[in-house]
Amino acid sequence: MREKELVIYKDFNDGDLLQDMAWLMENYESDYYNLEDKTSLLYDCFHELMQITAEHGFYGNLWHCYLTNLFVNNENAYSTACEITGAIDGSINELALHDFAIFKEFFDYDFTTMFTYLHATSLEVILHYEGASSTSKIYNDRIRTTICEAAEKLGKAANAMEMKDLMTTFYKNFGVGKFGLHKAFRIVHHEEGAEIVPISRIAHVHLDDLVGYEIAKKKLIDNTDAFVHGRRANNCLLFGDAGTGKSSSIKAIVNDYYDDGLRIIEVYKHQFQDLNDVIAQIKNRHYKFIIYMDDLSFEEFEIEYKYLKAVIEGGMEKKPDNVLIYATSNRRHLIKESTADKDDRRAEDMHSGDTVQEKLSLVARFGVTIYFGSPSKKEFQGIVKALAEKNGIQMSEDTLLLEANKWELSHGGLSGRTAQQFIDYLLGQQ
Repeated sequence: MREKELVIYKDFNDGDLLQDMAWLMENYESDYYNLEDKTSLLYDCFHELMQITAEHGFYGNLWHCYLTNLFVNNENAYSTACEITGAIDGSINELALHDFAIFKEFFDYDFTTMFTYLHATSLEVILHYEGASSTSKIYNDRIRTTICEAAEKLGKAANAMEMKDLMTTFYKNFGVGKFGLHKAFRIVHHEEGAEIVPISRIAHVHLDDLVGYEIAKKKLIDNTDAFVHGRRANNCLLFGDAGTGKSSSIKAIVNDYYDDGLRIIEVYKHQFQDLNDVIAQIKNRHYKFIIYMDDLSFEEFEIEYKYLKAVIEGGMEKKPDNVLIYATSNRRHLIKESTADKDDRRAEDMHSGDTVQEKLSLVARFGVTIYFGSPSKKEFQGIVKALAEKNGIQMSEDTLLLEANKWELSHGGLSGRTAQQFIDYLLGQQ
């Protein structure tokens, strides 16, 4: 096997399995190596393959799924170019075809003789594996299924060129690597810098699921639609009362625009010093990124907002066109103000007007501000009725609203969150 001759497709995650399997394919019949050691290595390899299968939820030909997963996660000169334009021109196509020809040998490898020679015929089940669970810890179900289907197509490909064309189409439709295959990310800080880590499970909420706030949702949709389609758009602040759907609206936006290349990176206040590092990692990618800051607010003694101001607007380096900042807050002005800020007698601050402007300047950097207020009694009841109908709750309207009124009086007042919690309670009693 010629895995050492690969030119473009190298440095794989989980690549040790490929090297060990390539060695076995070359040497399993050699009398130079101990038969028991070779058999042990084979079983170790398939143990690792099963671990990968369990994490990813693969099914079908697990060897082909593993190889396909190497393709879809390997960010190289060819794959990252194809995620932008699809098929590309230039000599790189010849090098890519060279690598696909090597992988064609791995896809076409017949394990029958190896399994028989090493007395491991029970392992043939990996060629037609039926998953015990459809759950993937790594991918959402759609991407997991797409990878398994791609593995089946690659296994049936007549030649290396057909394999190359299949993967080129995959890259154009779904992208490559973590940014192509995942919607949402968080930041993990290491000594060497910030790492952008996928979030494997996010709420599958969509904007149609959020009852009410039509004007607010339209402003958010219009801004996001302009952003993902390359038009001018603004950083966005969603502010207002607790439990009114601010955070859910942003999650819904990402779900609705995922197929258009929108991704979201959640950043907490203590991570603002990593923002420049994060932006440097994403600024040259094809995708559009929302840097999401939930429940954003600052006390007077907190200075993290200065990092944020510089990133949004004011630093020497221009914020990339593929990055916007969306934040939610219960505060309109984000930074806590005191009565001293309004007191003409404050003696401690010789330039009190400058102090006030400093505190207000952060929110001014959000070009779009959207208000989410608590619903009226009638609007709250409308939300309850809509959620009850959606969830199939069988209850007379009078009884439903009577119980909803009792619930909101003792569970946080009028809000969309309270309505959802009431519906969850009813579902739990069924």
